[in-house]
Amino acid sequence: MAQTTTGTGVPTGSAAPAAGDGAPAGDGLPKGFRDARLGWPELHRIPHPPHPPPLLGDVLGADRRTPLQDSMRLARRLGPIFRRKAFGKEFVFVWGARLVADLADESRFAKHVGLGVANLRPVAGDGLFTAYNHEPNWQLAHDVLAPGFSREAMAGYHTMMLDVAARLTDHWDRALAAGRTVDVPGDMTRLTLETIARTGFGHDFGSFERACPHPFVTAMVGALSYAQRLNTVPAPLAPYLLREASRRNAADITHLNDTVDALVRARRAAGGDGRGDLLDRMLETTHPRTGERLSAQNVRRQVITFLVAGHETTSGALSFALYYLARHPRVAARARAEVDRVWGAAATPGYEQVAKLRYVRRVLDESLRLWPTAPAFAREARQDTVLAGEHPMRRGAWALVLTPMLHRDPEVWGPDAERFDPDRFEARAVRARPPHVFKPFGTGARACIGRQFALHEATLVLGLLLRRYELRIDPGYRLKVTERLTLMPEALRLRLERRTPASATAGAGAAQEPDPAQEPDPAQEADLAQEACPARQARSSGVPEAGDTGDASAARCPVHGAGD
Repeated sequence: MAQTTTGTGVPTGSAAPAAGDGAPAGDGLPKGFRDARLGWPELHRIPHPPHPPPLLGDVLGADRRTPLQDSMRLARRLGPIFRRKAFGKEFVFVWGARLVADLADESRFAKHVGLGVANLRPVAGDGLFTAYNHEPNWQLAHDVLAPGFSREAMAGYHTMMLDVAARLTDHWDRALAAGRTVDVPGDMTRLTLETIARTGFGHDFGSFERACPHPFVTAMVGALSYAQRLNTVPAPLAPYLLREASRRNAADITHLNDTVDALVRARRAAGGDGRGDLLDRMLETTHPRTGERLSAQNVRRQVITFLVAGHETTSGALSFALYYLARHPRVAARARAEVDRVWGAAATPGYEQVAKLRYVRRVLDESLRLWPTAPAFAREARQDTVLAGEHPMRRGAWALVLTPMLHRDPEVWGPDAERFDPDRFEARAVRARPPHVFKPFGTGARACIGRQFALHEATLVLGLLLRRYELRIDPGYRLKVTERLTLMPEALRLRLERRTPASATAGAGAAQEPDPAQEPDPAQEADLAQEACPARQARSSGVPEAGDTGDASAARCPVHGAGD
């Protein structure tokens, strides 16, 4: 659950119907959309597209289906900070590494809930992902739930992850036997939904037994798509242009709520079954200091948040990684050899063995670099300040960080930043980079609370699939990225070839991992083998987290250093 935002192009609607009245929030700042002209005193110094029409601004010629990719094209032309105008409103975008590093300073900047994230508040309210900073429930929920991502808890989830992965491989084995290709994004969505539902809430959606997506998934996609559409329509016209879409969205939200309410009722009726999972924590655990509990309404919002964001981003990350593995056979062979060597003849890997797949993890990180499935996050000034010593910002002024462009900054990643190369995440390369240049999970105290869960799940699944199959892609396939709340490769299908025991044995003795096996890998150790507290782990070991090199802002979290 990274602090992403939908509509990362030219959003034109209000921040959200429930938060667009302009009344001050609990922090004294106005709710709803804040025009950049109100918060950037020297806005005229920031580059913008030439000669936009007075009313439409940069909307003319933009594709509402690919707002992020439109903004990436503009970013390449205009530089590390730029602005766009739509229907008389100004927006500031940032992607240069030096500027983003300054925005990551938690003493001066905080998460900004606006644009598409605020549009999701009718769905998730003050859940971890969509809460405003002044709302108390995000900190309460964070403190109650953070132990659910401890090392002990993660080891407990491992067996359930293996069970769900086995349902995926059974599904793929049937497709292979029938001579069919597999639908990668669809199957990864089934996998990750079942994983978070089983591990977090003891629920089975039966996704692999269905010919069509589960109605919960259909409703979820509908709600995310509607939030995106709100950003492409002028707020005064939305009730007229989106009347039918609004009715469908209301029905989608009702279905999400009803599904979660039934799940919670069943758990309460069981009297708590001692699972100790996320739902038990939400229902039974009190805050360690204040003794507070989550309200029934907030429990619903948190469950929806985890079910939606907890599987949507991971399914995209797996899909992109499988695309790159199929497109780059030498990378796949090297990763497969590592799996064969590290896991050996064991029928299933143990929890600790997943963290040893260092090259597989680099494949995942490099996929997240090029296409971070949570493609942007917004930051707002806590007080009047000057961004990177150049651009004055008033308190409450905000900017949208384009994560895929940050991950392509040639000053950090070199002139070949568009090239897929997992060795960018080799331990020495990670240490050599400055901090705050790799942000697939957001930044600061409200970065993704479930990042360790997602990384363990994704690395495990990639290892299992590499050990079992050769992945073949249609040579004519060209990557096209679908945008909703998150990013996903469109219409990606793979042809499978089952590896025989002989080929697996041969692979184990073939391409050996060239990096020193005994050398600690900082990105791996911090993300896949740490305790519940990333900040505490970083302080005690000197090891950075998430492939970054010293995100000091993570340590600012008052309890665990994890976030949402």
